[in-house]
Amino acid sequence: MSRWAELDAVQAAWSTAPPRTGSVISTIYGDAILPRGGSLAAADLLVLMRRLGASEGVVRTALHRLAQDGVLVARRSGRTSAYSLSERSRAEFDRAGALIYGPLDRAGDDPLHLAFPATPEDRAALEAAGFAALAPGVMVGTAPAPGPILWLRADGPLAHRRSLAARAWPVDGLAEDYRQFMELFSALTGAGTPLDTMAARTMLLHSYRRLALRTPRLPAGLLADDWPGHSARRLCIELYARWAPGSEAWLDQTQNGSGPLPRGPDPLQRFSAARSGPV
Repeated sequence: MSRWAELDAVQAAWSTAPPRTGSVISTIYGDAILPRGGSLAAADLLVLMRRLGASEGVVRTALHRLAQDGVLVARRSGRTSAYSLSERSRAEFDRAGALIYGPLDRAGDDPLHLAFPATPEDRAALEAAGFAALAPGVMVGTAPAPGPILWLRADGPLAHRRSLAARAWPVDGLAEDYRQFMELFSALTGAGTPLDTMAARTMLLHSYRRLALRTPRLPAGLLADDWPGHSARRLCIELYARWAPGSEAWLDQTQNGSGPLPRGPDPLQRFSAARSGPV
């Protein structure tokens, strides 16, 4: 059987800093299995993880730890074993999905707000409200400080506000990470088997997920016009759409422990249902 050579090359580069196996399994469940009922036979998961370069022993160890941590629930039906998402993890995956598939920014170019926490409790309240440390005793956010905390509105030229935001939030470091993401996956053309395509989708979504969950949702006006996160999101949506039919065909052939995986909604709805931002 011929292999998708470009996919092998991307996988080799992806494996130079291999992600945790349990984290990749979580991506598979959150992206592909949750919409189809949340349960997958262990044998089918092993096939996919083997295509991603993980050994059976490593995968089984990761599954055991995920079950111990309450992320997955193991069950058996005769000689077939399967793992299902726990109720807790379903709710957590739904919340994470809003960040993974949603826009990387917020509408508007709101002014910044400086806050001056007087106690550790003030600092915790500000962090929960999305404020970031700017200097000792000074935090910055995109909305007024919550509760009885001293704060000032920091208005002024947009260029200055963008510079201040870049000091407080890791947008510059994320920019380089998004560029590397695009460099890795933009070279992946061609096609492969349904299993190949499911592997490509998993690598794409897992790599993008790790960036999207670290990205602060700043107002669009506080990000540079050419901030690469927007281009990376466009690329992710484009490749995800290209690989959705083949990857869903592979999922159609898998089992949930008691029968075939049920069909789920169109996976592209997850991106199209959210505001696409400046893409």
